[in-house]
Amino acid sequence: MLSVTIYSFSFKRGIPADESGNGGGYVFDCRSTHNPGKYEQFKTMTGLDQPVIDFLENDGEILTFLASVDKLVDHHVERFLERGFTHLQVSFGCTGGQHRSVYCAEHMARHLQEKYAVHIELIHRELCVR
Repeated sequence: MLSVTIYSFSFKRGIPADESGNGGGYVFDCRSTHNPGKYEQFKTMTGLDQPVIDFLENDGEILTFLASVDKLVDHHVERFLERGFTHLQVSFGCTGGQHRSVYCAEHMARHLQEKYAVHIELIHRELCVR
C-alpha cells in the first residue's frame, strides 16, 4: 500500500526531511497566496480554524493554487500505485507554518483519502512545536 506523508511547515525552520529513506517528493511554497497571518484577528489562529479557512477560501488564491497542486500530485500518486511504490512525501511551506501550509496540508490529506486507497500521515510540524 502507498503511504503518503503530508507536512505543513515553516520555511524558517527548513524543509522536512524524508524519513522513509527514499528522498524526493514534493515541496510546495504557499507564500504566494494571501497571508491571513498579516491580520491581527488571525494571528493566534491556524489553518484548522474556520475563520482562517473562510478567509483563504473567500480570497480564492489558495483554491487556484491547490487546483494545480492536486493535478500534479494525483498524477504522481497514480504512477506510484501502478509501479508499486510504497512512499510519497508532500510538504507545504509558508512563513510561519501556521495558516496557509496547514490549510493546504489538510486539503491534500482529504483530497487523497477521498480519491485513492492510500495511507495518509498528516504532520503539522510547527503546530506540534508550540
